[in-house]
Amino acid sequence: MLSSKASDRAKSAPAAMAGRLVALCKAVAEPLRLEVMQVLSNDTFGVQELARIFDMPQPGMSHHLKILARAELVQTRRQGNSIFYRRALLRGDDELSNFLASLYNTVETLPLSDDVRARIGVVHGERAEQSRAFFARNAGKFSENQAQLCELDHYLPNLRELLDMMELPPASTVLEVGPGAGELLRELARRFDHVIALDNSEEMLNLTRRSIGGAQREHVSFVNASLEDYDGQEGSLDAVVLNMVLHHLPSPRQAFYRIRELLRRGGRLLIADLGPHDQEWVRESCGDVWLGFDPQELRDWALGAGFSEPQTLYLGLKNGFQIQIQSFRASHEAAFHSSKGR
Repeated sequence: MLSSKASDRAKSAPAAMAGRLVALCKAVAEPLRLEVMQVLSNDTFGVQELARIFDMPQPGMSHHLKILARAELVQTRRQGNSIFYRRALLRGDDELSNFLASLYNTVETLPLSDDVRARIGVVHGERAEQSRAFFARNAGKFSENQAQLCELDHYLPNLRELLDMMELPPASTVLEVGPGAGELLRELARRFDHVIALDNSEEMLNLTRRSIGGAQREHVSFVNASLEDYDGQEGSLDAVVLNMVLHHLPSPRQAFYRIRELLRRGGRLLIADLGPHDQEWVRESCGDVWLGFDPQELRDWALGAGFSEPQTLYLGLKNGFQIQIQSFRASHEAAFHSSKGR
């Protein structure tokens, strides 16, 4: 027989679920908040950025975000002194998970206005320009700046181990985004016949060119473009490598979708990056846009974009930063996910 306290809890559970359902429905009973949810399904934005995207005063945007947060429809992520918002992740143990999944799917089918899409593009462009301008000014200090975070030698053996596990044939076509001083690019050029060095900074790409010589250079093509604007054929790549680059990209989540488009089915994605940290100085000293990533966040983005089979290695702290290396297989069809294409 149930105790009185257990009985009260059993009676209150349905009431709590009903109350939460009412709060969810109230939160989305506003066209603007539905649009905010849609935008946050694609990306992570600060309140000032969202106010610009929706062309409204910041206090008004903060009000709408508070309503969505109280309904547990958005989550916050602290980046140093700034707070960014993203749509809340679905949890399998959530009693309302089926309702939320249906809501999310329905919201994603709604068309975004051309004005909103254009303003998102402006915000992304400003983030990308911030990174490009930094490297244009500091290309000559790249190795020095990289040493403040973690030198490649510290984790190159682990990257080699995962490259071996991929079992890609020598005839593979491999893209490295942001190859920097070319240390890892030389390793890729020794392994594969077709290697593409992609960088949106002409100054950094010139640094990369100078670092590659001899027989290795015959295997490398140099492309001055961003990942978003790279005009490679869909399904043309066997692997993509991002080594300490994701935290410089304007939209890390959308990068997964773009990479999945470029990879053939069964292709591989290899990422080395920082774990989450609060060292705000790296924005100014190293040009970082993001202060590292939670490993589960990367896995969620990858799985949502059509990847599977995550393999993860964690390295101990180096200069106060934890290094994570993750590898994924493009085993599903590329997900349709582009703010430009909506």
